[in-house]
Amino acid sequence: MLQGLSLTGILPVLPTPFRGDGAVDLPAMERVVDFALACGAKGLVFPGFASEVDDLTADERATLLRTVVARVAGRVPVIAGASAPSAEEAIAHSRDAVAAGVTTVMIQAPKSVGVGAEAVGAFYRTIAEAVPEISIVLQNAPAPRGSDLNAETIHAIVAGNPSITYVKEETLPSGPPISAILKGKPAHLKGVIGGGGARYIIDEYQRGACAAMPAVEITDVHVALDRAFRAGDVAKARELYMRTLPLLVIQANYRMRFTKHVLCRRGIMDNDVVRAKLLTFDDYDVAEIDAWLDLVRDLLTVEGAHV
Repeated sequence: MLQGLSLTGILPVLPTPFRGDGAVDLPAMERVVDFALACGAKGLVFPGFASEVDDLTADERATLLRTVVARVAGRVPVIAGASAPSAEEAIAHSRDAVAAGVTTVMIQAPKSVGVGAEAVGAFYRTIAEAVPEISIVLQNAPAPRGSDLNAETIHAIVAGNPSITYVKEETLPSGPPISAILKGKPAHLKGVIGGGGARYIIDEYQRGACAAMPAVEITDVHVALDRAFRAGDVAKARELYMRTLPLLVIQANYRMRFTKHVLCRRGIMDNDVVRAKLLTFDDYDVAEIDAWLDLVRDLLTVEGAHV
């Protein structure tokens, strides 16, 4: 299984395409997968926060995940989001992932569990014991959505659970926690993955992050940045980062609506319909986004996906 491989590079979180009537759009989901792979993604994540996961039914989650896995066809790892309000629901999502052929799942402990190492550790152990086939990416998200676990707590949780092989660290700022988690980490923890939509990717990589999980709309540029950094051309990586940062700042406010707008402009999606309660664009927003897209036109390298 490719899921047993090390997770490195750009691992975009895929959005959920919807039809005009609000139903999930499976053919568009396949096009998004094709786009991410053509861009050079080293793995795909679905579902995540950027997939509007809170607005999907359990059946939709499972169907979409199967669609992603079938389209990937073993070419790169798939990381399945299995976060849920309870351990029982997370176990069910994890079993759905295993049934779809995915053995790496990403889970954020619900805030109801608290922030203590004993309680959060017990939450993850319950899942690992119920679904022993999986390896877990512990997602540490910032408040108000996440629990803002500190590095000491994460060390204690991971040390007590060999099924946790990665941490996705996206508290703010993410850099110092990444350094702290990597310092003296348990041997079975393979690495720390950056979050925050790649808005802090250079700092995260400088501190030893092994991968990043941004949204998918400019994966080709993020892949170029990643390759430059790994080749030792940090100056080029910084240039790509600076050129794309204005877009990522806008994306921080409009989230999935922004991602879908850009994917429409690039010919990948047919509409930017969202279910999540998000800010809407006005004409000034669209003009500003499109102006910044025009300024990075030369960086968008995937054939048939253009501004």
